[in-house]
Amino acid sequence: MTLELQNKIGVAIVGTGFGQKVHIPAFQTHHRTEIVAIYHRDINKAKAIAEANNIPHACDTIAEILALPTVQAVSISTPPFLHYEMAKQVLQAGKHLLLEKPVTLNVTEAKELYQLAQKQSVIATVDFEFRFVPAWQLFAELLTSDYVGNQRLIKIDWLGSSRADTSRPWNWYSSQEKGGGALGSLGSHAFDYIYWLFGPVKRLNAHLTTAIPARVEPASGELKPVETDDTCLLSLELANGTPCQVAISAVVHASRTHWVEVYGDRGTLIIGSDNQKDYIHGFNVWGSHPGQPLQEIEIPQRLLFPQHYPDGRICAFLRVINQWVQGIDTKQQTIPSLKEGIYSQLLMDLSHQSHHTSSWVEVPNFT
Repeated sequence: MTLELQNKIGVAIVGTGFGQKVHIPAFQTHHRTEIVAIYHRDINKAKAIAEANNIPHACDTIAEILALPTVQAVSISTPPFLHYEMAKQVLQAGKHLLLEKPVTLNVTEAKELYQLAQKQSVIATVDFEFRFVPAWQLFAELLTSDYVGNQRLIKIDWLGSSRADTSRPWNWYSSQEKGGGALGSLGSHAFDYIYWLFGPVKRLNAHLTTAIPARVEPASGELKPVETDDTCLLSLELANGTPCQVAISAVVHASRTHWVEVYGDRGTLIIGSDNQKDYIHGFNVWGSHPGQPLQEIEIPQRLLFPQHYPDGRICAFLRVINQWVQGIDTKQQTIPSLKEGIYSQLLMDLSHQSHHTSSWVEVPNFT
């Protein structure tokens, strides 16, 4: 039976910020998924979003969502501090799960969700979308083909201005206990693609800073301290001995927004984008061998997105949905799963530990 002839998977959307911008349009576009319910803690807002997007059910509790017989799977894109309890309910109900990153607030919670997903035999996927971006897939293929030879140095810069405006109000992103900060929002991605592209980390050293120490709290109009980082400087030693330098910031106006440079004994590979508005579109790949100039490497047609969307996140997220649906169809867990989410969360936890102790931290073996 072809995928087109199989029944559509009924999906509930939990989280309506990123959910409205990316999840709803992607799930409505995908030929195998149908949005059957929307969750918002304010039932009136839930009903308004449901009506605007022709979604049959609007709910203000997760229990109500999970009680709907048409809901087979749930996609969660709420702020991080809500992930654990919501995802736990979804998994306990035996529903398939698609979870945004960072998956939880700590690695203990992440492990519990992973074990619960295994126990319930459901497919749990994490939205690590860089694995699905054409330029990044080419970059991975070239690394696997030994283009650079023995790696000698990796440099990563991820620089943006999303939090650079001092008038931007205080919200959950400014709260440590709610999972805010640049390390959580961007570092979670970086730690996943470091593992994907280069393998596990042996030890790390992290220094986290806050350039804007207070923001206006909307309800009171008063300045409230920012508890989270907006810039992260990380030094990693990979399991294979390669040094990796990472600079992440959400408060700088940089022309080179996201750049990964790999230097080896046989060559150099670089992937980079200067697109400030869209962190998926705009990546190019360059390579060179000793004595040769750096040249752009064309992305093969087979890797390109089949359809263009103005918001690149929809393009990548559709491929994440493809993986999720494939896993649901075959009853086989696909990658990236909650297991990859555990590793990303582990490295974030250890980065905070390193920052607080001002020391290098050993990373346990990950299998």
